[in-house]
Amino acid sequence: MKKILTVTLNPAVDKTYTAQSVISGHVNRMRTAVKIAGGKGVNVTKILRQFGCEVAATGFLGGYSGKFIAEDLERRGAECRFIETAEETRSNMNIIADDGYVTEILEPGPEITKEEQERFMEQYDALLSECGLVILSGSAARGLQSDIYAKLTGLAAGKQVPVYLDSSGEGLKLGIQAKPEFVKPNWKELEYIMGHKLRDRQEIIDSAGYLHREGISRVIVSMGSKGLISVTDSGVYCARTDGIRAVNTVGCGDSVVASYAFSALLGEDEEQSIVRACAVSAANASTMESAVIPMETADALMNKIILERI
Repeated sequence: MKKILTVTLNPAVDKTYTAQSVISGHVNRMRTAVKIAGGKGVNVTKILRQFGCEVAATGFLGGYSGKFIAEDLERRGAECRFIETAEETRSNMNIIADDGYVTEILEPGPEITKEEQERFMEQYDALLSECGLVILSGSAARGLQSDIYAKLTGLAAGKQVPVYLDSSGEGLKLGIQAKPEFVKPNWKELEYIMGHKLRDRQEIIDSAGYLHREGISRVIVSMGSKGLISVTDSGVYCARTDGIRAVNTVGCGDSVVASYAFSALLGEDEEQSIVRACAVSAANASTMESAVIPMETADALMNKIILERI
């Protein structure tokens, strides 16, 4: 299989802090601070490189923050094919408090000009000829239309390149209409797609089943500590793990997407794929730095996953 193409339309420099507590309206002093290259597609790229996959990463990067992200990915062996923007790439803050609460502060990101968009679309079209799988992840930067993921999925379909989509809001809802091969909404995102509350696991399974019948080959629903639900032609599976103390859950969803892409390269069946994805996601949660998987932990967890076929 050819290399994997990851698309990050609104990457970020993620600044992770630890503190005793965070109190609104007060001065909050941080205990530690770590700066890493982030954004959902960037996280997927980093994880795929840990699996040894050949990856080309594209999207938009600008300014000092953009240079920081590009240098980080290149150091990891990824091929960077980003479009340079006039405005600076955003920074996000993730504050982990001793009481277990995680506070995220997310910047909106740069406004993408029409000329930058046109250059990206040309780049994307060229990259489709080089890659065997496309992963579209995260939010879209300002200036991009809400149907951008639908357009990118359609272009890939025209070249018979499968698409994995992991986004939210209208971008995800419209993108699903273009029939990507794989989608990974979380519980709330699935509710947004369906337009109503989902009260329990059975309603989640029913909603995922509806998307599958509508033409999505693999629908994976992430439910945090409750694990994963998979609806495919192979049936319905639920997988979870016990005994992992979550240190930082940022990047867990990205771990699932990257793991499924790796399983596709290996030709693994659905049982193997969901077990691996659950283990990799749990391993990611066990460390402070997101998208840096302790592979020994992930391998050990694969023998401890609780797998249920519905």
